[in-house]
Amino acid sequence: MSSYPKVSAYLRVSYYLCAMKVVIDEPIPDKKQCVDSLRNVLDALYVLNGKWRLALILSLVQSSKRFNEIQQELTGISSKVLAKELKDLELNDFVVRQVYSTIPVSIIYEATAYSRTLKNVLGELSAWGGQHRERIKQSMRKQS
Repeated sequence: MSSYPKVSAYLRVSYYLCAMKVVIDEPIPDKKQCVDSLRNVLDALYVLNGKWRLALILSLVQSSKRFNEIQQELTGISSKVLAKELKDLELNDFVVRQVYSTIPVSIIYEATAYSRTLKNVLGELSAWGGQHRERIKQSMRKQS
């Protein structure tokens, strides 16, 4: 039995995504490949889901930071949410928490090499976001 209760509801979407590959002159994947592809996407979204996770990863890829530095950079995030998100990212090997025994204790958060594997994904998301923003601007101009 599938560990994803709504997989059947998502099958239409995965078939659509797989059918899109025909445009690129690739053969249409079979049902198993589509389901596997969908599960991969769902796994990625599960790990990266949330308002702050990608922003946290981007922030820490730029440079290692202390908790308060991260909170100042990501305006609007509460201490409680930041602590939870950092803990989740650490569990998924995106962030390393370094504790230094100074007085007072210093804790530095760093992006891992694994988090840097998101570079291409983030680049594509950024490019798509720019296209989407332009599309919305054009749509608003037509309406006014």
